[in-house]
Amino acid sequence: MAKGIDLSDKRAIVTGGAAGIGVETARALARCGAEITLAVRNTDAAVPVAADITATTGNPNVRVARIDLSDQASVAAFVAGWSGPLHLLVNNAGVMALPEQHTPEGWEMQFATNHLGHFALALGLRDALAADGAARIVSVSSSAHLRSPVVFDDIHFARRAYDPILAYAQSKTANVLFAVGATARWARDGITANALMPGAIATNLQRYLGGMKTPPERRKTPEQGAATSVLLATSPLLEGVGGRYFADCNEAIPVAEDDGSMTGVAPYALDPGDAERLWEVSLGMLGL
Repeated sequence: MAKGIDLSDKRAIVTGGAAGIGVETARALARCGAEITLAVRNTDAAVPVAADITATTGNPNVRVARIDLSDQASVAAFVAGWSGPLHLLVNNAGVMALPEQHTPEGWEMQFATNHLGHFALALGLRDALAADGAARIVSVSSSAHLRSPVVFDDIHFARRAYDPILAYAQSKTANVLFAVGATARWARDGITANALMPGAIATNLQRYLGGMKTPPERRKTPEQGAATSVLLATSPLLEGVGGRYFADCNEAIPVAEDDGSMTGVAPYALDPGDAERLWEVSLGMLGL
Protein backbone atom coordinates (compact mmCIF):
# COMPACT_ATOMS: atom_id res chain seq x y z
CA MET A 1 0.00 0.00 0.00
CA ALA A 2 2.96 2.30 0.64
CA LYS A 3 5.17 0.99 -2.14
CA GLY A 4 7.46 3.72 -3.46
CA ILE A 5 6.70 6.08 -0.56
CA ASP A 6 9.75 7.64 1.08
CA LEU A 7 9.25 8.62 4.73
CA SER A 8 12.93 8.81 5.60
CA ASP A 9 12.56 12.36 6.94
CA LYS A 10 9.30 11.71 8.80
CA ARG A 11 8.51 10.88 12.42
CA ALA A 12 5.49 8.77 13.33
CA ILE A 13 3.71 7.72 16.51
CA VAL A 14 1.54 4.60 16.47
CA THR A 15 -0.49 4.09 19.64
CA GLY A 16 -1.01 0.44 20.44
CA GLY A 17 1.83 -0.29 18.04
CA ALA A 18 2.90 -3.51 19.74
CA ALA A 19 -0.20 -5.60 19.01
CA GLY A 20 -2.68 -6.43 16.27
CA ILE A 21 -2.86 -4.13 13.29
CA GLY A 22 -0.74 -1.57 15.14
CA VAL A 23 2.33 -3.76 14.64
CA GLU A 24 1.76 -4.02 10.91
CA THR A 25 0.97 -0.33 10.58
CA ALA A 26 4.23 0.51 12.33
CA ARG A 27 6.11 -2.05 10.25
CA ALA A 28 4.82 -0.61 6.97
CA LEU A 29 5.76 2.93 7.99
CA ALA A 30 9.17 1.75 9.17
CA ARG A 31 9.71 0.00 5.85
CA CYS A 32 9.21 3.40 4.20
CA GLY A 33 11.98 4.82 6.36
CA ALA A 34 10.02 6.71 9.02
CA GLU A 35 11.25 7.10 12.58
CA ILE A 36 8.67 5.15 14.59
CA THR A 37 7.56 5.49 18.20
CA LEU A 38 5.42 2.65 19.52
CA ALA A 39 3.28 4.35 22.16
CA VAL A 40 2.08 1.52 24.38
CA ARG A 41 0.93 0.69 27.89
CA ASN A 42 3.16 -2.40 28.28
CA THR A 43 6.66 -1.39 27.27
CA ASP A 44 8.16 -4.76 28.20
CA ALA A 45 5.97 -6.46 25.60
CA ALA A 46 6.75 -3.78 23.03
CA VAL A 47 10.54 -3.97 23.16
CA PRO A 48 10.78 -7.30 21.28
CA VAL A 49 8.16 -6.07 18.80
CA ALA A 50 10.28 -3.01 18.06
CA ALA A 51 13.32 -5.26 17.60
CA ASP A 52 11.37 -7.46 15.20
CA ILE A 53 10.22 -4.44 13.16
CA THR A 54 13.83 -3.30 12.92
CA ALA A 55 14.96 -6.79 11.90
CA THR A 56 12.33 -7.16 9.19
CA THR A 57 12.61 -3.65 7.75
CA GLY A 58 16.25 -2.74 8.32
CA ASN A 59 15.09 0.46 10.01
CA PRO A 60 16.95 1.04 13.30
CA ASN A 61 14.82 4.04 14.26
CA VAL A 62 12.05 2.21 16.11
CA ARG A 63 11.57 3.16 19.74
CA VAL A 64 9.14 2.40 22.53
CA ALA A 65 7.47 4.90 24.88
CA ARG A 66 4.86 4.34 27.55
CA ILE A 67 1.35 5.75 27.45
CA ASP A 68 -1.86 4.68 29.17
CA LEU A 69 -4.63 6.39 27.25
CA SER A 70 -7.12 5.93 30.08
CA ASP A 71 -4.84 7.93 32.41
CA GLN A 72 -4.56 11.63 31.61
CA ALA A 73 -1.40 11.95 33.71
CA SER A 74 0.22 9.28 31.55
CA VAL A 75 -0.85 11.07 28.38
CA ALA A 76 0.58 14.33 29.72
CA ALA A 77 3.87 12.61 30.60
CA PHE A 78 4.16 11.20 27.09
CA VAL A 79 3.55 14.64 25.58
CA ALA A 80 6.10 16.22 27.91
CA GLY A 81 8.66 13.67 26.77
CA TRP A 82 8.19 14.45 23.09
CA SER A 83 10.44 16.97 21.38
CA GLY A 84 10.72 18.12 17.80
CA PRO A 85 8.25 17.87 14.92
CA LEU A 86 5.72 15.07 14.38
CA HIS A 87 4.54 14.13 10.91
CA LEU A 88 2.20 11.17 11.47
CA LEU A 89 0.01 10.40 14.47
CA VAL A 90 -1.78 7.07 14.15
CA ASN A 91 -4.41 6.81 16.88
CA ASN A 92 -4.65 3.04 16.67
CA ALA A 93 -4.94 1.75 20.25
CA GLY A 94 -8.30 0.83 21.69
CA VAL A 95 -10.40 -1.36 23.94
CA MET A 96 -13.62 -3.13 23.03
CA ALA A 97 -16.77 -4.28 24.84
CA LEU A 98 -15.35 -3.89 28.34
CA PRO A 99 -17.42 -4.80 31.37
CA GLU A 100 -18.64 -1.60 32.95
CA GLN A 101 -15.71 0.42 34.26
CA HIS A 102 -15.12 4.08 34.96
CA THR A 103 -11.99 6.14 35.40
CA PRO A 104 -11.40 8.06 38.65
CA GLU A 105 -12.93 11.08 36.87
CA GLY A 106 -16.14 9.10 36.34
CA TRP A 107 -15.63 8.66 32.60
CA GLU A 108 -16.83 5.44 30.95
CA MET A 109 -13.66 3.50 30.23
CA GLN A 110 -14.12 2.86 26.50
CA PHE A 111 -14.91 6.51 25.81
CA ALA A 112 -12.03 7.57 28.05
CA THR A 113 -9.52 5.30 26.34
CA ASN A 114 -10.64 5.26 22.72
CA HIS A 115 -11.57 8.93 22.45
CA LEU A 116 -10.48 11.15 25.34
CA GLY A 117 -6.98 9.68 25.57
CA HIS A 118 -6.33 10.19 21.88
CA PHE A 119 -8.00 13.60 21.97
CA ALA A 120 -5.69 14.76 24.76
CA LEU A 121 -2.68 13.25 22.99
CA ALA A 122 -3.43 15.12 19.77
CA LEU A 123 -4.04 18.37 21.65
CA GLY A 124 -0.76 18.00 23.46
CA LEU A 125 1.13 17.28 20.25
CA ARG A 126 -0.58 19.94 18.16
CA ASP A 127 2.43 22.23 17.99
CA ALA A 128 4.66 19.31 17.00
CA LEU A 129 2.21 18.40 14.24
CA ALA A 130 1.91 22.00 13.06
CA ALA A 131 5.70 22.26 12.81
CA ASP A 132 5.65 19.95 9.79
CA GLY A 133 3.18 22.00 7.76
CA ALA A 134 1.63 18.87 6.28
CA ALA A 135 1.00 16.48 9.16
CA ARG A 136 -1.59 13.73 9.21
CA ILE A 137 -3.63 12.13 11.98
CA VAL A 138 -5.10 8.69 11.35
CA SER A 139 -8.00 7.74 13.63
CA VAL A 140 -8.84 4.03 13.76
CA SER A 141 -12.61 3.71 14.13
CA SER A 142 -14.90 0.76 13.38
CA SER A 143 -18.07 -0.16 11.54
CA ALA A 144 -19.48 -0.53 15.07
CA HIS A 145 -19.98 3.24 14.96
CA LEU A 146 -23.13 2.47 12.98
CA ARG A 147 -24.70 1.10 16.17
CA SER A 148 -24.68 4.36 18.13
CA PRO A 149 -24.07 8.09 17.83
CA VAL A 150 -22.39 9.88 20.70
CA VAL A 151 -25.20 10.16 23.26
CA PHE A 152 -24.31 13.61 24.53
CA ASP A 153 -26.94 13.60 27.27
CA ASP A 154 -25.48 10.47 28.87
CA ILE A 155 -22.03 9.70 27.49
CA HIS A 156 -20.88 7.89 30.62
CA PHE A 157 -24.01 5.75 31.20
CA ALA A 158 -24.99 7.52 34.39
CA ARG A 159 -28.72 7.23 33.65
CA ARG A 160 -29.06 4.44 31.07
CA ALA A 161 -28.24 0.78 31.53
CA TYR A 162 -24.66 0.05 30.55
CA ASP A 163 -24.28 -1.82 27.28
CA PRO A 164 -20.67 -2.71 26.38
CA ILE A 165 -21.36 -2.76 22.64
CA LEU A 166 -23.15 0.59 22.62
CA ALA A 167 -20.37 2.10 24.73
CA TYR A 168 -17.81 0.83 22.23
CA ALA A 169 -19.95 2.07 19.33
CA GLN A 170 -20.24 5.64 20.60
CA SER A 171 -16.48 5.74 21.25
CA LYS A 172 -15.90 4.71 17.65
CA THR A 173 -18.30 7.40 16.43
CA ALA A 174 -16.28 9.82 18.53
CA ASN A 175 -13.13 8.71 16.66
CA VAL A 176 -14.72 9.79 13.37
CA LEU A 177 -16.07 13.04 14.78
CA PHE A 178 -12.61 13.83 16.11
CA ALA A 179 -11.21 13.55 12.57
CA VAL A 180 -13.90 15.93 11.35
CA GLY A 181 -13.29 18.39 14.18
CA ALA A 182 -9.50 18.28 14.02
CA THR A 183 -9.49 18.95 10.30
CA ALA A 184 -11.94 21.84 10.68
CA ARG A 185 -9.82 23.46 13.39
CA TRP A 186 -6.31 22.61 12.31
CA ALA A 187 -6.27 22.38 8.50
CA ARG A 188 -5.04 25.97 8.34
CA ASP A 189 -1.91 24.73 10.11
CA GLY A 190 -1.46 21.92 7.61
CA ILE A 191 -2.88 19.24 9.91
CA THR A 192 -5.51 16.91 8.49
CA ALA A 193 -7.22 13.90 10.08
CA ASN A 194 -9.15 10.99 8.62
CA ALA A 195 -10.85 7.99 10.20
CA LEU A 196 -11.14 4.41 9.04
CA MET A 197 -12.61 0.98 9.53
CA PRO A 198 -9.78 -1.60 9.41
CA GLY A 199 -12.01 -4.64 8.94
CA ALA A 200 -12.57 -7.80 10.94
CA ILE A 201 -9.24 -9.00 12.27
CA ALA A 202 -8.92 -11.66 14.95
CA THR A 203 -6.83 -10.05 17.72
CA ASN A 204 -6.87 -9.74 21.50
CA LEU A 205 -9.32 -6.85 21.05
CA GLN A 206 -12.24 -9.31 21.02
CA ARG A 207 -11.31 -11.04 24.28
CA TYR A 208 -14.39 -9.77 26.12
CA LEU A 209 -16.62 -11.11 23.37
CA GLY A 210 -15.22 -14.61 23.53
CA GLY A 211 -13.21 -14.16 20.35
CA MET A 212 -13.91 -13.14 16.76
CA LYS A 213 -17.49 -13.85 15.62
CA THR A 214 -17.08 -12.78 11.99
CA PRO A 215 -17.06 -15.76 9.58
CA PRO A 216 -13.52 -16.70 8.47
CA GLU A 217 -14.21 -15.81 4.83
CA ARG A 218 -14.92 -12.20 5.83
CA ARG A 219 -11.88 -11.72 8.03
CA LYS A 220 -8.64 -9.95 7.22
CA THR A 221 -5.09 -10.64 8.27
CA PRO A 222 -3.41 -8.00 10.45
CA GLU A 223 -1.45 -6.88 7.38
CA GLN A 224 -4.65 -6.44 5.39
CA GLY A 225 -6.28 -4.69 8.34
CA ALA A 226 -3.44 -2.19 8.53
CA ALA A 227 -3.67 -1.32 4.83
CA THR A 228 -6.24 1.47 5.15
CA SER A 229 -4.33 3.07 8.04
CA VAL A 230 -1.17 3.02 5.95
CA LEU A 231 -3.01 4.48 2.97
CA LEU A 232 -4.33 7.39 5.01
CA ALA A 233 -0.89 8.00 6.49
CA THR A 234 1.06 7.94 3.23
CA SER A 235 -0.94 8.35 0.02
CA PRO A 236 -0.11 11.48 -2.01
CA LEU A 237 -3.75 11.44 -3.15
CA LEU A 238 -4.81 12.43 0.38
CA GLU A 239 -2.55 15.41 0.75
CA GLY A 240 -4.66 18.17 2.29
CA VAL A 241 -7.69 15.87 2.54
CA GLY A 242 -9.34 15.40 5.92
CA GLY A 243 -12.54 14.88 7.86
CA ARG A 244 -13.47 11.70 6.01
CA TYR A 245 -14.05 8.02 6.78
CA PHE A 246 -12.55 5.14 4.83
CA ALA A 247 -12.96 1.37 4.61
CA ASP A 248 -11.17 -1.15 2.40
CA CYS A 249 -8.86 1.62 1.19
CA ASN A 250 -11.73 3.67 -0.22
CA GLU A 251 -13.85 6.49 1.09
CA ALA A 252 -17.03 5.04 2.57
CA ILE A 253 -20.51 5.89 1.33
CA PRO A 254 -22.89 7.58 3.81
CA VAL A 255 -25.84 5.37 4.77
CA ALA A 256 -29.07 6.68 6.24
CA GLU A 257 -29.37 3.80 8.73
CA ASP A 258 -27.75 0.48 9.52
CA ASP A 259 -29.31 -2.21 7.34
CA GLY A 260 -27.45 -4.97 9.10
CA SER A 261 -24.59 -5.06 6.61
CA MET A 262 -22.38 -2.84 8.82
CA THR A 263 -21.01 -1.06 5.76
CA GLY A 264 -20.75 2.62 4.96
CA VAL A 265 -20.57 5.56 7.32
CA ALA A 266 -23.35 7.05 9.45
CA PRO A 267 -24.09 10.71 8.63
CA TYR A 268 -24.05 11.53 12.35
CA ALA A 269 -20.38 10.46 12.47
CA LEU A 270 -19.50 13.11 9.87
CA ASP A 271 -21.80 15.85 11.16
CA PRO A 272 -19.84 19.12 11.62
CA GLY A 273 -22.17 20.29 14.37
CA ASP A 274 -21.74 17.10 16.37
CA ALA A 275 -17.97 17.26 15.78
CA GLU A 276 -17.88 20.78 17.23
CA ARG A 277 -20.08 19.75 20.15
CA LEU A 278 -17.88 16.74 20.93
CA TRP A 279 -14.78 18.93 20.80
CA GLU A 280 -16.21 21.37 23.33
CA VAL A 281 -17.54 18.59 25.56
CA SER A 282 -14.17 16.87 25.49
CA LEU A 283 -12.34 20.08 26.36
CA GLY A 284 -14.73 20.50 29.28
CA MET A 285 -14.06 16.99 30.55
CA LEU A 286 -10.32 17.66 30.43
CA GLY A 287 -10.79 20.98 32.22
CA LEU A 288 -9.46 22.97 29.27
